[in-house]
Amino acid sequence: MIEKSLAVFCGSQSGIDPMYVQHALELGELMAKNQITLVYGGGNKGMMGAVANGVLDKGGKVIGVIPELLLAWEAAHKGLTDLRVVADMHVRKRMMYDLCESAVILPGGHGTLDELFEMVTWNNLKIHNKKIYILNTNGYYNPLIGHLQNMFDQGFLYEAWQDRIIVCTKPEEVIAYVV
Repeated sequence: MIEKSLAVFCGSQSGIDPMYVQHALELGELMAKNQITLVYGGGNKGMMGAVANGVLDKGGKVIGVIPELLLAWEAAHKGLTDLRVVADMHVRKRMMYDLCESAVILPGGHGTLDELFEMVTWNNLKIHNKKIYILNTNGYYNPLIGHLQNMFDQGFLYEAWQDRIIVCTKPEEVIAYVV
């Protein structure tokens, strides 16, 4: 694990709301300002590119972890402090978890949700105990938050989901928890 490091899981696309990319860029800039190393998926497109460029534009450190399969598809970022190419998605996630002290989930698709739920599951199984934040830009994750509450209300969670996930609405809220 790296001192003051944050894994960011997010989409390789930008989404339709310009605030998604704006928040990713702001988060990256705030990370650099607070000397927090970014650990992320290594791409240069969409939300992934925005958060990495936000860190790099302000002189911060970025570690990208990308599987061989996605090198061309995700357009690997060429300007990173450190780009690690790994065998597959499972190795990627494990390495990202190992390199970070906490994680934040920004808007994204299937892969982003996979990463969120694997981290929460590993937390629940005591494989790790890293803080997990959701940056709920413009309510993007409101339906998911409602479903998490429903899972708890229906007796499928061992504890309240809020014990494992902290929901924030602005990048500066995430940084306030991390620093």
